[in-house]
Amino acid sequence: MKILITGGAGFIGSHLSEKYLESGNDVCVIDDLSTGSVDNIKHLEEDPRFKKRFFVVNGSILDEKTMEGLIKKCDLVIHLAAAVGVKTVIDHPIESINTNIEGTAVVLRLCNKLKKRVLITSSSEVYGKRTTTPFVETDDVILGSPYNLRWNYAAAKLVDELTALAYYKTAGLQVVVVRLFNTVGPRQTGRYGMVIPTFVKQALRNELLTVHGNGKQTRTFTHVDEVCDCMIKLMETKDAFGEIVNIGGVEEISIKDLAERVIKRTGSRSKIKFDTNFDDMERRVPSTEKLKSLIGVAPKKKVDEILDDVIRDIKTDKTRV
Repeated sequence: MKILITGGAGFIGSHLSEKYLESGNDVCVIDDLSTGSVDNIKHLEEDPRFKKRFFVVNGSILDEKTMEGLIKKCDLVIHLAAAVGVKTVIDHPIESINTNIEGTAVVLRLCNKLKKRVLITSSSEVYGKRTTTPFVETDDVILGSPYNLRWNYAAAKLVDELTALAYYKTAGLQVVVVRLFNTVGPRQTGRYGMVIPTFVKQALRNELLTVHGNGKQTRTFTHVDEVCDCMIKLMETKDAFGEIVNIGGVEEISIKDLAERVIKRTGSRSKIKFDTNFDDMERRVPSTEKLKSLIGVAPKKKVDEILDDVIRDIKTDKTRV
């Protein structure tokens, strides 16, 4: 098959590209490198096994002419391109909304026109301020005030989901929507507010680890390898078309405990400081029952295994410490 991955030079996109290539598929990625990096895919471009099967386009998903040409040549599309991280959304709200909503609209419009299967990546942010867990895909969402730019990302992703489902219901587009819960692993940067690589880098430098809020808010974390495996299987599952599916981890941990765990596993002398000027969700725990019913598996790696993988990755790249 020929796979088009938008945002393919990003953290998740690079891992997904590698998996598709390893299984014998052709992969084309499009990325404007605003948050992705050529370093993430350099090893794929240099691998002689993939020389005639891996193609990189430096461009924007908002360029409809370029996107139509790429989608015509592929069998399916994985849409990962987005403004990444809460920090990015707060710092660049207009660009983030445009990329996240209009970019997805372009992908869906062209996939519908050209009759291509497509996976749209959404986020656990969509659940908003819900406190009743685990989060189930049919739950109501509770977003914060629009005066707080932190909620732009969740609102934009919700629009993406609604648009995707509208195409499925009205035009029969073969589309799957996945809500990702804190995907983590090698090659992830903390540049856009991602907590684990940020904590690990601070700990390896023996710096203060900054915990936003009181640290009691809890999260689950998911290894990128398991996320990619689940997305690939969902795209092969007809019953997944027209569905929203959580992809999330199994271990709930508070951010304070996470910081302490990072300090312990890195052998750091770091201490923790708290920044209470931050609006955040209290809990973010997924139900993965739908995922398991569709593809028979769900992520199962726990926090320590994920942390050790990230710590090992960052330690081997001295430029990132």
